[in-house]
This record gives sequence, structure tokens and C-alpha cells, in this order.
Amino acid sequence: MNWLERLFEAQLTIAGHAIYWREIVGNLFGFASAIGGLRRRVWAWPVGIIGNALLFTVFFGVAFASSQQPLFGQAARQVFFIGTSIYGWYRWSQIRALNHHDGHQPAITPRWATSRERMGYVGFWVAGLVMAQWVFAAVGAGFPAPRWYFWCDAWIFVGSIVATYAMARGWNDFWLAWIAVDIVGVPLLWHSGYYPSAILYIVYAGLVIYGFTVWLKASRTEQPDREPESVTAA
Repeated sequence: MNWLERLFEAQLTIAGHAIYWREIVGNLFGFASAIGGLRRRVWAWPVGIIGNALLFTVFFGVAFASSQQPLFGQAARQVFFIGTSIYGWYRWSQIRALNHHDGHQPAITPRWATSRERMGYVGFWVAGLVMAQWVFAAVGAGFPAPRWYFWCDAWIFVGSIVATYAMARGWNDFWLAWIAVDIVGVPLLWHSGYYPSAILYIVYAGLVIYGFTVWLKASRTEQPDREPESVTAA
């Protein structure tokens, strides 16, 4: 086994449970990205992408001979996170440049989604939930899983896509979407043995509540951004 394989398989044992360092480090990158998002910094996106790549290898454990239960929905959402994060990275960079914000200023000014935008993401969440749970159930979990398991995994999967897209758009709604995801995500992660991720999600809950108040205040007091036509139409 070479150094790369040793690094990939490195584990930490806590209270008799083996935990991959990849899961710990990936979640630390995710937490750093969340802080960057709260502060509305462009660097939040590339930092988050690194965490997503690491967590994909953790949740898709069956492909790497992991002894934990594979969470295909959790794994798949890391792929969508990366794609959405590239969009968010581009969007925030464009708006920052257009509004002449320097590196010491927030990249965007948050706002609430319009009624039309809100109907769009709620409709996507409902339709995506039904479709995703059916796909996950058809693929299987690699172990005898009850039906509720696939609904929960689908809820987290679709809700995470909605939340990340809403963050890219600069909507206050994205914090509320994360709360909805965490309510289901924490119990499922703990049940499946992903303890660092579950604990971090609990910490996220406090960060999300605080972040929501920060963004809400900014949306009320800061001047709205000018947006490029290509971004506005997205």
C-alpha cells in the first residue's frame, strides 16, 4: 500500500467506532465554506468544492470497500454540490466585479426570493423528492433498507440542491432550506454511523440560525446589487 492509499484509508477510532479522516477533513472544509457563505465571500465556493470531493468518497463507501452503510443520496448530492458551487462561484464573482466590491467587502447583497422564484424551488423540491426516492429505492442501498430510508435520503439530496442554488442566487431562503435538510439529515447520518457528519450538522444548525439573522439584516440595510443580464436571467 503506497502513501496515497494509506492516506485514503486513514482512520481514527472514537468510542470504538472507526471514522475516516476523509470524513473529518471533508466536513471541516464544509464548515469553513459555511462560514465563508455567511460572510458572503467568494472563496466559500472553492473551499466547499474540496470538501464535497472528499465527502463523496466517504458516502459512496460501497465502491471503496467501506464497512459503513452507503448513502447514495448523500454521495450523489456531493456531485450536484460541485456543479452548483461552480455556478455560485461564477455568479458571486460576476456580481462582485459589476458592483466594484473589493476583497474586503461581501460579494453580494442578499434578498428574499420572489413569489415566482419561491414557487419554482418548492415545486422542484416536491417533484424531485418523489423522483429521487423512487430512483434510490430502485437502485437499492446495498443492505435491506426500509422505505422511509429512501424518502429521507431523497429529502436531503433534493433539499441540499435547493439550498445551494438559493445560496448562489443570494436568497435568504437558503438558510431556511438548510434547516429543513438538517432536521432529517442529522438523525439519518447518526443512524447510518456517520458520526462526524451528524455532529457537524448539529453545529451547522446554530450557524444557520445565526447566518439567517446576518443575511436578513443585510438584505434590509444594504443597497441591492446590480446584476449582469446573463445572471439575472438564470
